[in-house]
Amino acid sequence: MSLHLHGLGHFHPETEITNAFLEELDIGTSDEWILERVGIRSRRTVLPLDYIRTTRNRDVAAAGEAAFYDNAEVGARAARQAIERAGLRPADIGMVIAGHSFPDFATPAEACNVARALGIEPLCFDVASACTSFQVQVHLLSLMREDALPPYVLLVEPECATKVVDYRDRATAVLWGDAGAAAVVSTQVPGVARFLGTSAASNPAGADKVTVPRAGHFAQDGRAVQMFAVKKSSEVYERLREEFAGGDRTLHFVGHQANLRMLEAVCARCRIEPARHHSNVEAFGNTGAASSASVISQRWEEWRAGDDVAVVGVGGGLTWAGYLLRFDTAPGRAESAS
Repeated sequence: MSLHLHGLGHFHPETEITNAFLEELDIGTSDEWILERVGIRSRRTVLPLDYIRTTRNRDVAAAGEAAFYDNAEVGARAARQAIERAGLRPADIGMVIAGHSFPDFATPAEACNVARALGIEPLCFDVASACTSFQVQVHLLSLMREDALPPYVLLVEPECATKVVDYRDRATAVLWGDAGAAAVVSTQVPGVARFLGTSAASNPAGADKVTVPRAGHFAQDGRAVQMFAVKKSSEVYERLREEFAGGDRTLHFVGHQANLRMLEAVCARCRIEPARHHSNVEAFGNTGAASSASVISQRWEEWRAGDDVAVVGVGGGLTWAGYLLRFDTAPGRAESAS
């Protein structure tokens, strides 16, 4: 079964967490220290900087009350752009599937909250697999019967990670940023691109390596996760390259935006040319399930017929997943991104 892409969207909150701001928190970090280890210069947040500065986000529950945007609004803003780029109206969406690492609610599903913000009433549910949520959603849809789905499905990944970051911990404070990403896909109507070679896998023995307890802060075994991310990202990319590279098509790479140094290690291992590697982690940090889709969305007007994008995700679980996005036509001109 073919799964077609019609439109992508993204949203980054306006408030910026720079390395200079993190230096002000006096947590033993500096611009030089951050760039050397993770290559991130800035991130976006739904939280007021004064709130982070004064509380260090000690109380995760209070962060939700302090935030400028909730997950639903972050997801809805990305979704509106994706729907517009697809040349559709919100009412054309027949199903909403949301994914996330940091949901606002245990119930209802975040998909219901996003749909309410969009003013629509399709079937809504979540398929959440932490940072691999988008890739897992694509893989799941690729396994379903074409006649079991409505003409247009919205995939949406609202990620407000900074609400669960402990800003007393330099190891995690430097990594995370907030973003939303969304895609309008169809199994019935051809679009500008197709999803090929989807895959997803898990190693539950490593489930304790990346955790966010209920009403608690994000925590991870950084060294173990970094090694896992480089290994699995390389394996998925190599599989996609072996299966799809060749002919007159141009193969690009977009990995999970965990940190720039991890992505550079994958590129070195897989011999990926700098011109074919696309990222936004340096400016926006790790945006979880929204990360790779937001990279592709930001470059929406630059993709051309003949472009193939190998997309890889890794995340808590431990999980890894990927797909090849094959552009059959150039996307139409889009509005300027947030």
